[in-house]
Amino acid sequence: MLQSKTRWKINECNEEQVQQLADALSITPLVAKLLINRGIDTVEDAHAFLNIENQDFHDPFLLEDMDVAIARIKKAIELEEQILIFGDYDADGVSSTAVLLSTLNEMGAKVDFYIPNRFTEGYGPNEEAFKWAKEEGFSLIITVDTGIAALNEATVAGELGLDLIITDHHEPGPELPDALAIIHPKKPNSVYPCKDLAGVGVAFKVAHALLGEVPTSLLDIVAIGTIADLVPLSGENRLIAYKGIKKLQVTSRKGIKELLKVCRVDANEINEDTIGFAIAPRLNAVGRLDSADPAVHLLMTDNVEEASHLANEIDLLNKQRQQLVNKTTEEAIKQVEEQYPLDDNAVLIVADEDWNSGIIGIVASRLVDKFYRPTIVLSVDQESGLAKGSARSIEGFDLFANLSKCRDILPHFGGHPMAAGMTLQLEDIEDLRYRLNAIAQDVLIEEEYVPITNIDTTCSIDEVTISTIEQIGKLAPYGMNNPKPKFLIDNVNISDMRKIGTDQAHLKVVLEEAGSQLDTIAFRFGYLYDDISPLSRVSVVGDLAINEWNNNRKAQLMLQDISVNEWQLFDYRGTKDVEKLIELIPSHKLQLIIFNEQTISKLQLSEYENVIYKVEAHDDVIDISSKHVIMVDLPSSIEQISLLQHAGLPERIYALFHHEQDHFFTTIPTRKHFSWYYRFLVQKGSFDLNRYAEKLAIHKGWTKETIEFMSKVFFELEFVKIDNGFISISNHTEKRDLTESITYRSKQAQLELERTFSYSSYQQLKHWFDNNNNKGSQEAVNEWI
Repeated sequence: MLQSKTRWKINECNEEQVQQLADALSITPLVAKLLINRGIDTVEDAHAFLNIENQDFHDPFLLEDMDVAIARIKKAIELEEQILIFGDYDADGVSSTAVLLSTLNEMGAKVDFYIPNRFTEGYGPNEEAFKWAKEEGFSLIITVDTGIAALNEATVAGELGLDLIITDHHEPGPELPDALAIIHPKKPNSVYPCKDLAGVGVAFKVAHALLGEVPTSLLDIVAIGTIADLVPLSGENRLIAYKGIKKLQVTSRKGIKELLKVCRVDANEINEDTIGFAIAPRLNAVGRLDSADPAVHLLMTDNVEEASHLANEIDLLNKQRQQLVNKTTEEAIKQVEEQYPLDDNAVLIVADEDWNSGIIGIVASRLVDKFYRPTIVLSVDQESGLAKGSARSIEGFDLFANLSKCRDILPHFGGHPMAAGMTLQLEDIEDLRYRLNAIAQDVLIEEEYVPITNIDTTCSIDEVTISTIEQIGKLAPYGMNNPKPKFLIDNVNISDMRKIGTDQAHLKVVLEEAGSQLDTIAFRFGYLYDDISPLSRVSVVGDLAINEWNNNRKAQLMLQDISVNEWQLFDYRGTKDVEKLIELIPSHKLQLIIFNEQTISKLQLSEYENVIYKVEAHDDVIDISSKHVIMVDLPSSIEQISLLQHAGLPERIYALFHHEQDHFFTTIPTRKHFSWYYRFLVQKGSFDLNRYAEKLAIHKGWTKETIEFMSKVFFELEFVKIDNGFISISNHTEKRDLTESITYRSKQAQLELERTFSYSSYQQLKHWFDNNNNKGSQEAVNEWI
């Protein structure tokens, strides 16, 4: 067996509904399943989804307070008031700031932006920033991607005589700030169709309302923030992402073009992954380590030299961020392993005063990946007595809802079900740990601590064609609520498997089923090469792609997980280094089976005494069903090895079958040999074995051992007498079969053992174990002897 890394959760759907949708839209059933599993189960909805480029953006005035906000902004522009855009320091906040800044500049407004410093000011609006704005002559503040939790700051703004418009998308609390207008798709009683807009999506709707038309020129920036913030890519968000990616591919923004150069990305190949893994991390890195202002300037600049300088500066910050994340992650993992064992901690909370608060969210994600527990990473400030934290969760544990139960010790807190940020007093950390662990123990069951892979559907190899993969591509761009489809190909053969890459860290596998084959690439799975035996049937999970090379196009699977759901046989017969084989097996799985006591000393295995089981003829059978078993030596009878199988086959058998004496390649006398030798003895009357056995063997082309063997068999059958090496015919005349001789039967049995276990082919040995699984020992003996 080979356990998968995750729990596989396969979506099911109605086959009749699948076929109806496939027929109506002229698509393959595989694509129809993908649509239905995304909740797109009508012909109308599916047609709209597959033809997203023909959809329209929603009316921005469906957002409550939009009319109030637009009227106030236009008044400020008309009266030449100073407007301040108050943003956030992540990629969503930076792009939100750039969207509104570009729009207001286009409208001739007197506008500037302000993004608080993560380290000196923390998240969200703050009193000091608002006081500064008042002193600088600003009369209108518009927040983007922040502000929904700024109850006190909204009151301060009113007291200062500042008008405050809040645009945000984070979860609203039970009380809303007292602002002139709040533009938020999730406000109570909101009728806006797309409630999952990113902060930049909300800013985009404000820009739409201000300009009176969809500002398509801004879509490249809007797509960056939308994809970076991991909001569901459905509805209007998907339209933003789709059209924004198209816009990015032909963008004229000098800052983005220079950043793409730094990332070594060809504009024609830009997709959602480009944003998620190249652009967004770099924009995020700026605000994680310092002021986020350079990221805004990069998006806004029209100067090539400035753009190049900013892009390289941001790339350098990203490299520093990566190093810092790696170091902090190592320290956090060590803290978990030494102080917070998983058996006692359903929620992990780690803290240190040396940790940079700008990267703790990434570290929290890394810890979730490693330990699969809801995790909070805290950066401690001993002087202020405060800890700033970032939290990431797992499926089944709603962070926002559960942290909301601890609001009394979380003066600053906000976020989503899967991610949150907070500030708390140092003395409250243990209380928070206690409360969240108690909640988690109530709401999470044991299996929920194992990561889940959500699989769209099972498919056969012959369904995987280039045409089908091209149809699947119509579901892009992928993201939250519209993930890249994952497929299960179940219980198929491997026709070829080899390690690839300079460090042999990857696998290339050819899967085979009913005559169809599929190339599979498994990045970073090279370590499993020795864990999959030649005849094993595997189940694999991955996404489908088209490999284009040298003008050839082939379908392939990009493997993400693999399992073997049957016992496996590994052939190590002839191996001299037993210890090297032992090192391959996890210690908690290791079980050595020994049939002969002498083998332990001969192979120097005494240090493994605690995992050695010595099989005896009528011994009690141990349960080896969950073990990786090394059959170290050859049994003395098939009955011995059959005894082990009463409890079922183990997960793996490593066949070594060491033995000293080799019967398989010695001469086995036939009945003709016995007949000739008997007649010879009759003629001689008496024969000196000590003096003449070897000469007789040479004369007949036999071995001396053959003469000795036949002599012993005749003696046991009472055909001859042996006295001081002289053999002579006995007076016993009763006819008896050779098989009545213990020596003869033993020789035949040992020969059969060697033939079955030592000199059979891999396929024959596997077949023997499969056929004899759970059979009684006598039945096995009868079948094979």
